[in-house]
Amino acid sequence: MIKNEFAELRRRWKNEYNAVSTVYGYYINANKDIISTFDTSLGLMEPSEVEIYLNVLKKTISGTIGKNLIDIPFSMDQVSGSEEHELLMKLKDSQLKDEDARMALVEKIIPNVSFDEDNFLILMAADAYDLAYRDSNLEDMSEGGSEVYKYFICCVCPVKPSKLKLQYDNEDGSFHSTATGQVAATPELGFMFPAFDDRTTNIYNAVFYTKKPAFVYQEVIQQVFNLEKLPMSAPKQKDEFQSVVAETLEDECSFQVIRKLNESIRDKIENHKIEKIPENLEMTIGQIGDILTSSGASDDKVSAFTQECENRFGKFAVLQPANIIEPKKFNVETPEIKITVAPENSHLLRTGTIGGSRYILVPAGEGVEINGLHVSVDQLDEIDEIE
Repeated sequence: MIKNEFAELRRRWKNEYNAVSTVYGYYINANKDIISTFDTSLGLMEPSEVEIYLNVLKKTISGTIGKNLIDIPFSMDQVSGSEEHELLMKLKDSQLKDEDARMALVEKIIPNVSFDEDNFLILMAADAYDLAYRDSNLEDMSEGGSEVYKYFICCVCPVKPSKLKLQYDNEDGSFHSTATGQVAATPELGFMFPAFDDRTTNIYNAVFYTKKPAFVYQEVIQQVFNLEKLPMSAPKQKDEFQSVVAETLEDECSFQVIRKLNESIRDKIENHKIEKIPENLEMTIGQIGDILTSSGASDDKVSAFTQECENRFGKFAVLQPANIIEPKKFNVETPEIKITVAPENSHLLRTGTIGGSRYILVPAGEGVEINGLHVSVDQLDEIDEIE
């Protein structure tokens, strides 16, 4: 799915646009016991309550692709007859009306979710989107056909005791402490099935949501989707990528090579934004290997890099550029000093030797400050050599 398609679906999760008829809920305590279940018709709710439910569910298709929203691909064998895919298809085709299928999904989720001592709420709702329908909110979308895209959303929300607050009492004209009982927070995780690719149904993929990119709830993903290779969190991808670069380039992991690697990947990110390309920016391992070659790494080291990347990420893996570098800053650290510059200015940093010692050099002209105080840099040490 691309950014525009997520935005298109999110716009539907308003009371006047969606085809959601019922919200299903399962309230679970910290001991993993189901306290209560409910199926509530939106038609019987107050409009304000409907908006609250829809806004909670909509969070499951919100966030950054590749960080909060993670692609879940199914293999051909799974789609042709696996237990996990058949369950998801039952839920989709029945629009969640199959009670046994709902319970089977809930039983997969409950043992693998924990929020310290908090209870939690599992919410589900199904929508049916007539792709031929268009209104002012969808004016930029291509013409639809006769397909109805049927999908459902499932999310998990921590439930916490509300905080005591002061509330005004009309009878005695003063404020008193009050609490509203148990409150469901925004979802920590969830998923949508099937995916919505090229504005059509894609039963070969689901989309998993995590509120915190560092936590991808692999136990839930494994139980619900039974993947051969579990997805990595965005921070884990960055750590693994940096580890591969350092271990395979070895002595060629130089300041200049890494600076050029970061510059090249960042340029791709910036150009992708400027050109407003709707498709998600992804890079193959081979493409990153080509950048390393152009940055000065030898063929042997690049070959070792691509092989190790395939081992860790998968032979045909594609990586999210924003997950493997820091696109908004360029940090250089020594045990004593940390330098942070804007990525577009990283080329100004140089390496050299002064008095036989290695240095990272920062250009200094007008406008140099120390703790906010303008200073002069007219007295300079003489540099013996610059690489």
